[in-house]
Amino acid sequence: MNLKVRIKNPVFWVQIILGAFATALAYAGLTAADMTNWGGVLDVIVSTAKNPYCMFLIACNVWSAVNDPTTSGITDSDRAKTYTEPLQK
Repeated sequence: MNLKVRIKNPVFWVQIILGAFATALAYAGLTAADMTNWGGVLDVIVSTAKNPYCMFLIACNVWSAVNDPTTSGITDSDRAKTYTEPLQK
């Protein structure tokens, strides 16, 4: 898997962060509109980090971001393995 290139891709990080934050908000029964101060955001993050179920869901989000469903097994395509930078379309 070409993780060196994936970590350079901002879309990868947005997917990871939004997946984790959406999991935390959903578990807490909140919406983004409920996050009106940084203290509230920090409380949700801390309570999520302490919850094994939430951490499992976040791990599933990370797996979805890392895994390439267009290839067989846990790998990138031969073409993707040759990239040194994210492919610009």
